[in-house]
Amino acid sequence: MQNRKALIRWGIITVSIFIVTLVAWNTSVFFDVLKQNERSKMQIWASAQQDLQEQILSNDGVMSDVVLKVIEGNTTTPMVMHQMENDTYDYRNLDLPKLDSIKLQKRLVKLSKQFAQENKPIEVKNNDELLSTIYYGNSPIINKLKYYPAALILIIGLFFTAIYFFYRTAKSSDQNKLWAGMAKETAHQIGTPLSSLVGWTEILKTENVNPEYISEIEKDIDRLKTITERFSKIGSAPTLERADLVAETKSAYQYLNTRSSKLIEFELDVPNEAIFVNLNKQLFGWTIENLVKNAIDAMKGKGKIIVAINTKSDRVFIEITDTGKGIPKRDHQRVFHPGFTTKKRGWGLGLSLVKRIIEEYHNGKIRVLKSSPKGTTMSIMLRELN
Repeated sequence: MQNRKALIRWGIITVSIFIVTLVAWNTSVFFDVLKQNERSKMQIWASAQQDLQEQILSNDGVMSDVVLKVIEGNTTTPMVMHQMENDTYDYRNLDLPKLDSIKLQKRLVKLSKQFAQENKPIEVKNNDELLSTIYYGNSPIINKLKYYPAALILIIGLFFTAIYFFYRTAKSSDQNKLWAGMAKETAHQIGTPLSSLVGWTEILKTENVNPEYISEIEKDIDRLKTITERFSKIGSAPTLERADLVAETKSAYQYLNTRSSKLIEFELDVPNEAIFVNLNKQLFGWTIENLVKNAIDAMKGKGKIIVAINTKSDRVFIEITDTGKGIPKRDHQRVFHPGFTTKKRGWGLGLSLVKRIIEEYHNGKIRVLKSSPKGTTMSIMLRELN
């Protein structure tokens, strides 16, 4: 099924590229043909002008109707004619402002040089004697078509950009479905031994076993239940409820504090009063754990972690600071991209999952607040409820 979708996708892309290339090629051919037709038309007009000059020089007083119609019929091509006999310039099909004769001649000289760059001038002769030179520019339709290739290139660029994002989004969607399916399957697989552990715990309670041992086992069983529920929620929209952010942060902090190495010094700096936000407790706890575990890895298992909560206006900031090696500034955004990791082992999914939980599910923000070789501070922003 996946191979079929990939073949269809690449088929659409290939056909689209072919169509765009064909349009571009035909446009180029059409432009060249139009330029050649314009050249032929001007050569005919120059021939008519030559015939007219010969008739004038012959003084026979007869003007050919055909010649006059050809000369008068060209009303689109802008041109400047340089008369050699008196070294003056005349023009046709040009919308020029009213100027005195000297300024007009200077303007026409400038235009003749410009037209000479666009098209090769045409000479009008009589018995090898040069009578005049015709400089002509592009007609309005050619001028419009001149910018068409640039517009087409821009359209092609936008087209390929759209294809790229389409392909990338489709690939990302497939990956998200795969990860969601794996997460739900993991939750399902954990459920069976978890139910068995609950049963064995009940049996141990009837035996002569230290109650403290059973209490710790029950805590870990509850922990496994929480993890199972977290994995089961991946791929579906979580339910948010009004919750005390301070209490939930303390809960995640205390669990990590009791189960982390003694070489890690924890510090909690939170307000005494409750702060209420829209929260999914399980996913928020997962977020704090991911950030703290990343901080522990950055410190290589030894250092200090500070978890602090601050408020400003209607916003709440949860800041987690470590004394690790820091994050280079170029990686402040990349650390949240799926697959990005600086560890030898790991898939680089932790922070991308955190970003999704905070920004997509809780409508908050997460960022690297500051970082240096002495440590890093990660900041989460959520909206406080009144």
